[in-house]
Amino acid sequence: MKNNKTTINDCKLIDLPKMDGARQGSLTYIHGEKNIPFDIERIYYLYDVPGGAKRAGHAHKELQQIIVSVSGSFDVLLDDGQNKKRVSLSRPYFGLYIPRLVWRELVNFSSGSVCLVLASLPYDEDDYLYEYEGLIEYKKNQ
Repeated sequence: MKNNKTTINDCKLIDLPKMDGARQGSLTYIHGEKNIPFDIERIYYLYDVPGGAKRAGHAHKELQQIIVSVSGSFDVLLDDGQNKKRVSLSRPYFGLYIPRLVWRELVNFSSGSVCLVLASLPYDEDDYLYEYEGLIEYKKNQ
């Protein structure tokens, strides 16, 4: 039986390796088996998000994610059905780990921000819980 008691306390910031180059800028790299707690099956990014817009507004039945602000900043609102937390992302060397069954919304995008998402599974429409009440019911019934 899978853990359906996932909470926002399971969400955590992950330090990604950062190499500083005084003359050539900085570099951050990601090794799925070393930096990330799952095998990366899909990568996508969000950009040109208008100020004041919200993204996400869903949870996943199985999928785990790492969310990184590679440019600019935005906030991630997390909700496990009992507790809520806001995490601000603004550094490309921090990733926010979000396990399965945690509601997420992305808000407060700065101009020019880019959100990189590393996902543990390929896209599957059936994995999405688009209604908050659906998440609560799913967690109760599992």
